[in-house]
Amino acid sequence: MLDPSPARTVARATGAARQSTVRESNLGLALATICAAPSPPSRATVAAEAGITRSTASRLVDELVGSGLVDEGVARLAGPGRPATPLLPAARVCALGLQVNAAHVAVRMINLRGEVLAESRSEPDLVGSHPDEGLQLLAGHVRRVLDQGPAGARLLGAGLALPGVVDAAGTRLLKAPNLGWTEVDPRAGLAPVLAGIPLSVANEANLAAHAFAQPTPGRRSAHAHFVYLSGEIGIGGAVVTDHQVQEGSHGFAGEIGHVTYLPGGDPCPCGSSGCLERYAGRLAMTTRAGLPPSTTLVELGRLARHGHEGSSRALALAAEALGVVLSGAINLLDLPTVVLGGEIGDLAEDLAPVLTQTLQERVMASPWMTIQVTRDRDDVAGATGAALRQLSQVVQNPSAYVAA
Repeated sequence: MLDPSPARTVARATGAARQSTVRESNLGLALATICAAPSPPSRATVAAEAGITRSTASRLVDELVGSGLVDEGVARLAGPGRPATPLLPAARVCALGLQVNAAHVAVRMINLRGEVLAESRSEPDLVGSHPDEGLQLLAGHVRRVLDQGPAGARLLGAGLALPGVVDAAGTRLLKAPNLGWTEVDPRAGLAPVLAGIPLSVANEANLAAHAFAQPTPGRRSAHAHFVYLSGEIGIGGAVVTDHQVQEGSHGFAGEIGHVTYLPGGDPCPCGSSGCLERYAGRLAMTTRAGLPPSTTLVELGRLARHGHEGSSRALALAAEALGVVLSGAINLLDLPTVVLGGEIGDLAEDLAPVLTQTLQERVMASPWMTIQVTRDRDDVAGATGAALRQLSQVVQNPSAYVAA
């Protein structure tokens, strides 16, 4: 018999929606527990860690295994009772991470365990290049990585890290001063090689910071709150609080390389002058040191340690500029850690003495807090973060992929 009551119809729909929401939430909780575990957990461990019943945990894990998001290891006897089957994030569920900077291009395939399965990279000079040049080069690296990847890999998405301002929708690069690119939609140029794999675009420093805060999908690092600097020819930046990158209302937050260090100072490609990157970027430092533009920061640091006066002066000025600008960020945001990534990370030990002293002098709360300066050793952290952010969406909402 039909029930004509609208109230009962709404009640039934609401109840079904609630059940679906609870299932989706628990499914995400189960996968997040497996991904975050320091060693492969059993179904019983997932139940205990997630705070759900064993029968619910078993049913959810069966769904995740059946959908290919979780792998089962070899059952082992850990005590009285039935052998426990260890659970691992799926090895063949992957994402692509792409990165274009002024001096290098990289592509990585990373799986749900955080393992790099294939990669390809090169070090071209893309300063002032046409976007088609960089995207064609990037497409070649994508092809190589797809050819190298394991048979049967399930690619769920791709992310592209670019050194500039990206729109909030994650579709267009608005401006990359050092590349010379403006208003570029990379998806059209990469669509043929990605062959239907969805692509999102984001700022390179934001993605590198994501990888430092969450080094594998669903697992957090020891650093919860920090300011991240990605230093190449220019300087990119990101702010992280509680392991999450803060992108701002338009997605433009973190452009610390274009915070003014010296008003009226050296002109910057961004259109302003005296920006931090004109004193702490690689090209700025090598120029001040009187060295060829191709000189790496590793080489500049070595020359400074061996008494090269120009290199020593360039390093000292870079450290002071970093200290002045970073102290403002720390005073404003109360961030206890500075992470130096990219090429500037190679100079972490050389910069640390002056940088640390400047921070201690300029951060008002320095007598009561410890400010740590550390480095990110991943030299293509933007590509890593681009893939990891795609995979983190799987952990956050596995039901979309279970249904698929």
